[in-house]
Amino acid sequence: MKNISKVLVAAAVIVIASATSSFAQVSATATATATIITPITITKVTDMNFGNIAVLSSTSGTVVLAAAGTRTTGGSGGVTLPSTTGTVAAASFTVAGAVGFTYAITLPSSATLTDGSSHTMSVGSFVSSPSSTGTIGSGGTQTLSVGATLSVSAAQTPGIYTSSTAVPVTVNYN
Repeated sequence: MKNISKVLVAAAVIVIASATSSFAQVSATATATATIITPITITKVTDMNFGNIAVLSSTSGTVVLAAAGTRTTGGSGGVTLPSTTGTVAAASFTVAGAVGFTYAITLPSSATLTDGSSHTMSVGSFVSSPSSTGTIGSGGTQTLSVGATLSVSAAQTPGIYTSSTAVPVTVNYN
């Protein structure tokens, strides 16, 4: 009788164990999806140009070129902007990518302009429109304009000054 009880108890344990183990593991499935979007690009349209600048011999100054392409003098008044302005333009870029996506704008901290000799001027305080984040428009593009501040030394040597290296503007999807 003891043996029969032991066999019945062992059988009950096996039945219970197999019943609970069949419900202890279940499965479900999921679908994997990926969406490839249009890569973001930036293309230069217009170079930055501060135009004609007249320098006072004893005082340094600055020329502030707004992202809208307008310019003003700053600093201690060491420069004037003659009525013959020359070419004045903020840098302009076309940003293209996926419609409706936002992107971050990274501007350079500084740049150096040189006349090809030993004379230089520095450019800094870069600004843009849009200012720090843009949105790709319904046509898949947006215009990005960039201005900056040019520092002019007292008695700056006359000449045409250009950047000695490219002035990088970087965009990246948010």
